[in-house]
Amino acid sequence: MSLFRLVPVAAVAAALMLPSAAAAHARLVSSTPAAGSTVASPRAISLTFSEKMAPAFSTFEVVNAAGVKTPVRTTVSEDGRTLSAPVVRPLAAGAYVINWRLASSDGHRMTGSVPFTVR
Repeated sequence: MSLFRLVPVAAVAAALMLPSAAAAHARLVSSTPAAGSTVASPRAISLTFSEKMAPAFSTFEVVNAAGVKTPVRTTVSEDGRTLSAPVVRPLAAGAYVINWRLASSDGHRMTGSVPFTVR
């Protein structure tokens, strides 16, 4: 077999041996309130991810069942993995969803939601 045929084969083999974590994206690790939980009105909301995020492109909103948004001002933790905001006014009883969007430090954009209920 010629050298020109071995080079592409060696390149593919090397690529397959790279750790799969290099292709992973940030994922939601935990939230306060927890997904599906029923809680008293929280004083703060936080979402922790498996990787650092780009603060300028990462935020969340809190929306009730009627579609009304609760104003929040999000901040990113020093380690770049937790997005949080204080809840300034107590939330009324009912169903809520935290709709989040972020850009991980590698530039991948993701969205998700965390439902919870206030008793």
